[in-house]
Amino acid sequence: MALRFAKDLTVVLARDRDQPLTLRDVLQETSEQGFSLAIILLSFPFLLPMPPGLTTILGSACLFLSMQMAFGRRVPWLPDRMLRFEFSQQVVDKLLKGLRRATKIFEKVTRPRWSRFARSDRTWRINGLCITWLSLLLMTPVPLTNPIPTIGILLLAISMIEMDGLLLIVGYGVVGLNTALFGSVGYLLWRSPDVFNQLF
Repeated sequence: MALRFAKDLTVVLARDRDQPLTLRDVLQETSEQGFSLAIILLSFPFLLPMPPGLTTILGSACLFLSMQMAFGRRVPWLPDRMLRFEFSQQVVDKLLKGLRRATKIFEKVTRPRWSRFARSDRTWRINGLCITWLSLLLMTPVPLTNPIPTIGILLLAISMIEMDGLLLIVGYGVVGLNTALFGSVGYLLWRSPDVFNQLF
């Protein structure tokens, strides 16, 4: 059975348009799942080779949405400047290809479980806090680390759409691993100023 997040995102990405796909289109076409679907779409490119300059706008938008979740907001909002951001057809094609691969993996592990926990307001706010933290880690200028927080963001966002409370717990574990990893890296850089200066 096709997963809901994959069907909804495929509809958004594959729809014929006269103009390039924008973040405004994503939010308008994803209805009540706008938060989670938009966050998946914003974070997924961090797993793929993408043109330079894309990470700042996508990471900022993901951070902005997740902070709204943490405050309990259910209807996503982005500044007009972010809403006008356009995905080129090349990027859309890469996203569709990557989405098909991810779907094959998640179809094997994802199904509705512990749905009451997954849909609760408290869980929604906790997920917002976790994704906010992972988005901040995603935007740190540490080379080759983007996929690590991205996996955590995707696990949390997909779990919310598919109402999979067990996968949410796994996502929280990944948040903990990210915290430990980046904390260790930060500590090593702090103790080794020369390495820090070489990187930055």
